[in-house]
Amino acid sequence: MNKYEVMFIVRPDMEEADIKNTAETIKKVLTDAKANILEEKALGQKELAYEIKKYTTGYYYLLVVEASKEAEQELNRVARINENLLRHLIVRVDE
Repeated sequence: MNKYEVMFIVRPDMEEADIKNTAETIKKVLTDAKANILEEKALGQKELAYEIKKYTTGYYYLLVVEASKEAEQELNRVARINENLLRHLIVRVDE
């Protein structure tokens, strides 16, 4: 299992409950793929460095997980499909 940092940005024009449900969906994808979520932070709404899909702000989330390569690939696949996410980034952490 490798250690990854996963950051994703959720669209700001949704209800607060929908924003949290989107974050829970991402976490469920990881736990269903047998990944361990070590740390999770909701960083709140922040200004984007540049406009993405006509949005200038977004809700940032950071997860630190231990996951297999298959779990990382599945998360990447689901994040690309999910229309509520503006961007996502998965970085492998070397120890």
